[in-house]
Amino acid sequence: MEIVNIHEAKTHLSRLVDRAALGEGFIIAKAGKPLVKVVPLDAPSAEQRRRLGFLAGEILVPDDFDQIGTGEIEHLFGGTDT
Repeated sequence: MEIVNIHEAKTHLSRLVDRAALGEGFIIAKAGKPLVKVVPLDAPSAEQRRRLGFLAGEILVPDDFDQIGTGEIEHLFGGTDT
């Protein structure tokens, strides 16, 4: 989340509010100390946010993922190996 100093926030308030309304919240700081957080009114809480796709392209799932270890599992439970 972007941190802006109070002078910059006063100078660019309209632009910052427009961005916040689109979901890009920001924090206003005075002398480097965070004072307030500006978020849109309908912003979901941290518990409600879902981070779908945050590891997109970082993990490779093998095509046979659902078959890995099948033989060992069947052997442990008295089945036959395939």
